Amino acid sequence: MTHDALPFSPAADRNKAPILGALQRLLPGAAQVLEIASGTGQHAAHFAAACPGWQWQPTEADELALPVLAARCAGLPHVLPPQRLDVLAPAWPVEPASFDAVFCANLLHISPWPTCAALMQGAAGALRPGGMLLVYGPFVVDGEPTTASNLGFDADLRARDTRWGLRRLADVDAQARLHGLALAERIALPANNLLLVFSRAGPARRA
Repeated sequence: MTHDALPFSPAADRNKAPILGALQRLLPGAAQVLEIASGTGQHAAHFAAACPGWQWQPTEADELALPVLAARCAGLPHVLPPQRLDVLAPAWPVEPASFDAVFCANLLHISPWPTCAALMQGAAGALRPGGMLLVYGPFVVDGEPTTASNLGFDADLRARDTRWGLRRLADVDAQARLHGLALAERIALPANNLLLVFSRAGPARRA
């Protein structure tokens, strides 16, 4: 399967550089990263090529997407073979507390709301103490105006599936806190998107 024949996301192509810039500031030069809902694999390929010190684990819920991910990332030694991972599964097929970061782009608004709680629970289990969950996408922020483009996008999503739609940042944050993840930073990126940085607390210190 040649790259020219692979599925291609124009949005992923547009946002890969701004996201990479943020990740390079947040992550150390050597890191183990689990990507949730890797899609076409454009992010995985771009990030791994730019930062060979990152070992990248792409995943997808749809098993048919795995060959696409493998083809897109062929020749990148620091990208592991893609795995099937359903966010809503009771247990994720990864080693607990083995990742420095979990990265997830453009998932929460195109999936049912329970996906958010499942993402937080799974990420909390997969992250090492001090690790980060990085969630990219459009969100509704209380007290701040929502752009016309995001309002239109939200209406379109809900027309396609009533379970979809832009999520309130406050609701996402509440789910994260239930699973021991704290919102450490909110980074504004182009096209009215945010990168949310949640940190996993380390073990409690003894007095």
